[in-house]
Amino acid sequence: MPTPFTFARLQYRSGNWDTDQRMPSNLLHSLVEYTTVPVVEQEKIINLESTELFKYPFCYLSGHKLVQFNAKERINFEKYVQNGGFVFVDDCNHDIDGLFARSFEEQMRVCFGPKALKKIPNTHALYRSFFKFEEGPPTTSFELNGWGDDLVHDYLKAYEVNGRIAVLYSNKDYGCEWDYDFRNKRWLAEDNTKFGVNILMYALTS
Repeated sequence: MPTPFTFARLQYRSGNWDTDQRMPSNLLHSLVEYTTVPVVEQEKIINLESTELFKYPFCYLSGHKLVQFNAKERINFEKYVQNGGFVFVDDCNHDIDGLFARSFEEQMRVCFGPKALKKIPNTHALYRSFFKFEEGPPTTSFELNGWGDDLVHDYLKAYEVNGRIAVLYSNKDYGCEWDYDFRNKRWLAEDNTKFGVNILMYALTS
């Protein structure tokens, strides 16, 4: 019997980590709907200072404000990422010059060097790990509405370990895009959580 998948959210001391509270259950519903992966129905909040982090293959980190890891958080983040963990990091400001973006990217430089985050091509395996996204990352309504930096970001960034994405970084604000009751998906012309399924399946199978 495979171990059920747990959506683990990282709690960090700086900033605000508890964003988009309906999003995890929405993605978990999609995972059940489209795949055979068994799931734990409730998300798990994991303190980044805790070694409990290492029990979970996937973690989510988000916010609008400052990200500044303390010493214990940084050690755990580095160890988790370098030893097979996957972290999906989403900027809730949907911009490239806001406080979350600037401070998280600085943490990546501190942890993994100045060239840690690189643009990933739209041909990357992430975009065909379950559904096919021929044009790369789907655009969010927040980008199209001109909020944030008024840009549509046509790429995602990642930090790779041994050819595999270990940190996937988005300025597109997918968390807010998917922050609705999953029962409302029936009103959408196309289920916008499908790319979330790709992220989860990539994390679990790559």
